[in-house]
This record gives sequence, C-alpha cells and structure tokens, in this order.
Amino acid sequence: MFQRVIHYVKAVDDIDFSICEGETLGLVGESGSGKTTTGQTILRLTEPTGGEIWFNRTASDKGGEGSGKMNLAAASPRTMRVIRPNMQIIFQDPYSSLDPRMTVQAIIGEPLFLQGGKPMEERKERVREILIDVGLKPEHMKRYPHEFSGGQRQRIGIARALVLRPKLVVADEPVSALDVSIRAQIINLLEDLQEKFHLTYLFITHDLSVVKHISDRVAVMYLGKIVELAPSEELFGNPKHPYSEALISAVPVPDPDYEADRILLEGDIPSPVDPPRGCHFHTRCKYAEDLCRNEPPLIRKIGAEHFVSCHFADHLSLKPLRKN
Repeated sequence: MFQRVIHYVKAVDDIDFSICEGETLGLVGESGSGKTTTGQTILRLTEPTGGEIWFNRTASDKGGEGSGKMNLAAASPRTMRVIRPNMQIIFQDPYSSLDPRMTVQAIIGEPLFLQGGKPMEERKERVREILIDVGLKPEHMKRYPHEFSGGQRQRIGIARALVLRPKLVVADEPVSALDVSIRAQIINLLEDLQEKFHLTYLFITHDLSVVKHISDRVAVMYLGKIVELAPSEELFGNPKHPYSEALISAVPVPDPDYEADRILLEGDIPSPVDPPRGCHFHTRCKYAEDLCRNEPPLIRKIGAEHFVSCHFADHLSLKPLRKN
C-alpha cells in the first residue's frame, strides 16, 4: 500500500530539437523548467523513460570503430562507456563538483585513467597542456580545490571536461555561481576553446544576456516543454511566445536613463506533478483566452528556423529586446 503510483512527474515531456556540429544551442527558462534534466538525460546521467537521443558518430570517434547515428537512449552500459569520451559536462557549482581530497592533477587526469589507462607521464603531460589552455599554470597541478577562487575552480572543471577532447559539451549554468566580474572571462574562455577544439555546446542557463552573447540558437523551456526555438538574433528581435517576451524584458540594458518595462509573471511555475490543462503557460499569460485553457498548442514552424508553441503566435505583437 506504500508503493502505489499516485502520479507521474514528467520533468521533460515531448521535446524535440537538434544541435548542429560546432554550434552553441542555448537552453533557457526558470528554475524547475527541466533544463538540467534535459542536459543530464542527453548524457544518460538521468535515465530516459521514453524517446530517442541520437548521436552522430563518425569512424574517427574515440573509443571504437564505426560510423552513423547511434540512439543513446537504447545503448547498453558498455556502449555508453565507449561513447562517453565524446560527451562531457561542465557542472554548475565549482565548489561541490570538485573532490576536495584530490589534487588538480588527479581531478583532471582521472578521466584519462578511466577511459584509457594511459601511462602516468602521458596523463601528466595532457593535464599540463589543458591547464594552460584554460588559463591556469602547470604548477597548479599539485594544489587542492580549496586553494583556488571560484573562477579558477570553474576553469579546473572545464579542463576536466575537455581533457578527453569531446565533441559535445553540456554546460549546465557554468557561470551562474560566479561573480559578475568573472563571468565574462569564463564565457570568453568557452568561446576560445570552442574555436580551438571545434566543440559543440548545449549551454544551459537562466541568464538571457549570457545566452545572447554566446548562442547561435536559443530554445526556451517552460514546465518541461520547449515553447520557442529560434536563432539568437531572431528570438531577441522578434519573440513570438509570451514567455519569451517576459524573459527578454528582464534582460538588463546598459543605459542609466532607460526605464525598463518589466513584465512580471504572477505566481510560481506550476508543479509538474499536476500541470495546468491546455497550454501550461496560460495561468501566467496576460494574452490567454479560452482556447489556451482547454487545448495544448503544438509547436509549429512560423519562420525559416523559428518554431513556437502558441495558439496566437501569428497575431501577437510582442516586445523585442531593446537595442543599445
């Protein structure tokens, strides 16, 4: 009687998107919208309960031969171990994601040991190289995480993710725990590393000002669903979903004389245990009508690369981001 299933929580539900090689896809939304679950499910850190996750594998990929698309959702643990060097994650908190009992050399070198068993000297040389790439010094190898600042710790986390030379990197709010003065340095570092190592990023954040700077395309999530997906300039210049409009209105404008016209959403994001009927956003949307309360909208294409999930996207005139 204590093991009855009362409800299913769909943290991520019916989402469909792709990431092109070499691009940065920004994934934005409030806390609780399913961003982190999406990223962790792609990497199989959270097991999917349905759907497919396709990874485009080439014959040159590390850890095995063969090419073609692979459905990671159906891959065995042994297959996932082979493919994991190509998919890595940068965690949000640089304080809790590093083992305080391990040196920097051991932290960054551990993936090399687990995935290849390379000789100690070769691992040490790779660690030295990646430390220089992320803006740290080789002499930092013998230090422990508590001897570094937050920005330096995040650089160590980035080095650990990139030491295996992955193709896809899931960056889970990599700058949200850092001081504002350090954020720009880490963002610029990620862009430089992307160009140097030909990386593909899934960049998860709630900060749209960061997304505008780094992302090629942006996907907006709300309560486990993608409600809008568009190129970065298109989304900020011509938003088509009321939730996107509200998020964009919160982006700070560097003009002391500008009076921001913020759109304040009433209430909290609904519980995924019992989501609203119809459009999930209608409880907080000032444009909602009876159709929104009764029928869930389907995501549809309204532009060359612009997709939106809103019944009235063609009729609404929403405010774009103010240009400096």
